[in-house]
Amino acid sequence: MPTQDSHLGVPCDDVVIRLEGITRIYKVGVESIRALDGIDLEIRKNEYVAIMGQSGSGKSTLMNILGCLDRASSGRYLLCGQDTTKMSDAQLARIRNKQIGFVFQSFELLGQLNALKNVELPLIYSGNGWLSRRALAREALARVGLADRVRHKPNQLSGGEKQRVAIARALINKPSILLADEPTGNLDSHTSEEIMALFDRLHQEGQTIIMVTHETDIANHSHRIIRMLDGRIISDTAMPRPANKEVPR
Repeated sequence: MPTQDSHLGVPCDDVVIRLEGITRIYKVGVESIRALDGIDLEIRKNEYVAIMGQSGSGKSTLMNILGCLDRASSGRYLLCGQDTTKMSDAQLARIRNKQIGFVFQSFELLGQLNALKNVELPLIYSGNGWLSRRALAREALARVGLADRVRHKPNQLSGGEKQRVAIARALINKPSILLADEPTGNLDSHTSEEIMALFDRLHQEGQTIIMVTHETDIANHSHRIIRMLDGRIISDTAMPRPANKEVPR
């Protein structure tokens, strides 16, 4: 039976994302650059997907469309059964805020705000009172292991802690999808493994995760690897999982 999605108010079955013939063409002077060339893709609830490809392969353009940050030139993008290609800019903004959590390579934290206030930001226009926002932000920071860093500003945090704050902010609205764009790109190898262990745990808790990365060892944390070249998907591979794998907390 389909479940009811509380944010979109429409029946939502097991398929969270469906792309049908998605093309994205950019105009550069008199030239037309085909960044995506007829992408068909399905992603189901609680999948853990890595998107890989060289620079110019189309993976970042695909991520922008999945995140409703950009519009396709043609084709359909159905999110929980709703055709986002027919939505207004205001509707897309609402979808981004309610349904999609973003984690970026560069953290995108506001330096003048402490961790708690950075995490609260997506709730500002949600109608939640400040006490509710504060409680939800504390809960999200505790979930990523930063209950003791709520008053610290970004310049008082390590790179790994900054990324944890960014992940907490992405989770604050309990999104259907967590999109991570090179989430370990600015981190050393040890910290990268800590962040990936956190992603692994979030997936075990039921979170759908889509990650763009160029690093094979990072992609290997996922359960499915999609490789792109020249705006097309050239392979889509399910990854074997070890039995009874324990994820560190």
